[in-house]
Amino acid sequence: MPNTVVPGTDIRIVNEVERGRFKHALFDFDGTVSLLREGWQDIMAPLCVEMICGDTPPTPEIEAEVDEMIKETTGIQTIFQMEVLAEMVRKRGLVPEDKILDPWGYKEIYNDRLMEPVNARLTKLASGEMSQEEATVRGSLEFVKRLSERGLQMYIFSGTDRHDVRNEAEKVGAAQYFTEIWGALPSKEDFSKEKVLREVIAAHDLHGTEVLVVGDGPVELRNGKEHGCVALGICSNEKTGRGWDEEKIERLTKAGADILIPDFGEIDALMDYLFPA
Repeated sequence: MPNTVVPGTDIRIVNEVERGRFKHALFDFDGTVSLLREGWQDIMAPLCVEMICGDTPPTPEIEAEVDEMIKETTGIQTIFQMEVLAEMVRKRGLVPEDKILDPWGYKEIYNDRLMEPVNARLTKLASGEMSQEEATVRGSLEFVKRLSERGLQMYIFSGTDRHDVRNEAEKVGAAQYFTEIWGALPSKEDFSKEKVLREVIAAHDLHGTEVLVVGDGPVELRNGKEHGCVALGICSNEKTGRGWDEEKIERLTKAGADILIPDFGEIDALMDYLFPA
């Protein structure tokens, strides 16, 4: 568990790291900045159980296995999650071989289901029924604006398909602050969060704590720590867009987060901590 907190705040310090040298920042998008895909787990989990079980009634064991898979792979490209699903389907042996899809087939079904609520939210955004603040984690737009004003080069690297994450970043008002927005590509080998991070570090001759990695999933934080970056974990309750998600606290601590916050509501204190005088 975290060791200390910044006095008078909810900002939890897990590891004391060098701060104030940041030149570049890499952000996850869904659950870190955007709430447009809130509830994706509630779509993926039943889909996985349905695909694994076929016509057989689901069991608590299978449901628990699916939940664990989703928690551990949050932040990775969707196609890799669907590869795991295909393996789980085959391993359980409840579905005839000729009914088992390849990972791209499972991804297509998942995306079709997920885009129903996403498109409904985009429609509300376009009509003004939903504001950009309501579609984002509390304070996230102000946070990326402040980092941009400090001269940081910022990037989004998301497991969501590139054309979708670019569109959604534009719609919620975040795109203007980022130098580049990366997401999953048709060829899975062409993109990964680790690959993006490695290439940014090499291209700009960056060293460790010159890079801030911000995310609500274990994948990007683990990648960041492997390269010596500072890892800011966002333990956001995505249903409300603010406050702690207790499960994320444990998961992101295990992934190597140096700092944990529930959202960006305490932005002045967070900026003071990240950039000490």
